[in-house]
Amino acid sequence: MPDLGYSMSRFTVRAVQTWASLGTRFLPFADVATPDLPLGRLMRLSLFQVSVGMALVLMVGTLNRVMIVELEVPASLVAVMISLPLVFAPFRVLIGFRSDVHRSALGWRRVPFIWRGTMLQFGGFAVMPFALLVLAGQGESGHLPVWIGQLGAGISFLLVGAGLHMVQTVGLALATDLAPAEDQPKVVGLMYVMLLVGMIASALVFGQVLVDFTPARLIQVIQGAAVVTVILNVTAMWKQETRDRSRAVAPDREATFRDAWDEFISGRHARLRLLAIGLGTMGFGMSEVLLEPYGGQVLQFDVASTTKLTATLAMGGLIGFVFAAKVLARGYDPFRMAAAGALVGIPAFLAIIAAAPLHSAVLFVVGTFFVGVGGGLFSHGTLTATMTHAPRERIGMVLGTWGAVQATAAGVGMALGGVVRDAVLVSPLATGSGPAIPYIFVYAIEIALLAATLLAMLPLFGIRPSDAVTAIAKAAPLQGGIAGFPDGGRASS
Repeated sequence: MPDLGYSMSRFTVRAVQTWASLGTRFLPFADVATPDLPLGRLMRLSLFQVSVGMALVLMVGTLNRVMIVELEVPASLVAVMISLPLVFAPFRVLIGFRSDVHRSALGWRRVPFIWRGTMLQFGGFAVMPFALLVLAGQGESGHLPVWIGQLGAGISFLLVGAGLHMVQTVGLALATDLAPAEDQPKVVGLMYVMLLVGMIASALVFGQVLVDFTPARLIQVIQGAAVVTVILNVTAMWKQETRDRSRAVAPDREATFRDAWDEFISGRHARLRLLAIGLGTMGFGMSEVLLEPYGGQVLQFDVASTTKLTATLAMGGLIGFVFAAKVLARGYDPFRMAAAGALVGIPAFLAIIAAAPLHSAVLFVVGTFFVGVGGGLFSHGTLTATMTHAPRERIGMVLGTWGAVQATAAGVGMALGGVVRDAVLVSPLATGSGPAIPYIFVYAIEIALLAATLLAMLPLFGIRPSDAVTAIAKAAPLQGGIAGFPDGGRASS
């Protein structure tokens, strides 16, 4: 009789070897792997991004549509709930800095912060089902006032958001700690590809599970997400950070956040880069909580279909990331790549707007896909540009700054999108015009924000405002090649 354990061991080794060989050929940024930092270790570390992606899909994708359409919660209130994590977003800078200088008797800098963030995520998911029961008016909680359910939902979103901000900021810093300085942008890029992979997989799974939607089924999904989050994050950080006993000893002079921040912000064009990141992120983010309700109310998509729409958006982002990685590897200026992303986003939103009067689900899906592509180009471009200006000893703070600006802008954008949609809904503009007008109004604002992003970036390229129209026309990556800006798109000083 054959040895079953030996057979399984051979099968496992062969499976790992096959996965590794496929990864190095097809996985973006897989070439960053080295003998000291193998791809398997990087892939395991990236599981924290999968948990973050799952949480984002659940909050921004599934729950926002359910609360707006099925539970009839006002879109402005839902948008505010989902944007509550922005309260913690500015603290990503401080969290990153604290993880840079953290002193621990165990010799860890990053691991304690990742664990705290995981527990915050788990706590938020634990509260969320009870809040939804109250909002749905079911079970013994049905006699409670609706505002209790709304308060509970807000608290749960706040906890999950605070946790994922902490996990993502410090996890990315840990990933860059493990990599050589020249490979740090690639490592962070790999982490963000895995974020998108996590979003796509979660959206597909949630969509399949919620085909026959009931509030009880949704609660089971949330409870499962809580357990999976802990498993993924613990697996990700297991034996990743080397314990250094010297970190238990306080230095003669403790570094201050003020000194570190002043050094960073005094860099060339630092404020202008942050402004461009904020404008562009808001331009892509205002519709985050409105795409699925738009599909449900205007184009009659069901819950499963609108949840899968999140996968379409994430797939576009993944393709944008991969394309950006290949072009940036040839020395292309990362901020010009970000500008190309904004240019892709403008016609994509125009397609989404046109889907309503044409009653075209295909046009809506295509537009959503290219919004993801544009967002991927923009995110990778701004992330890489930020990394190139990051001193190694301040990597946590710099990544936290990028994340803080992006998360704050996204949160403000989402909240503003919901408020604008509701305000237009009750205004004379929407009287007798159908359900699409409030959404279209928001998409038009996003187009204007992306145009403003392009204008804000022009000084980074050494282009005068009077040359703006010519520069933007030449920047389109899909017309005559990606190198549309002056100097062929090579990195500027």
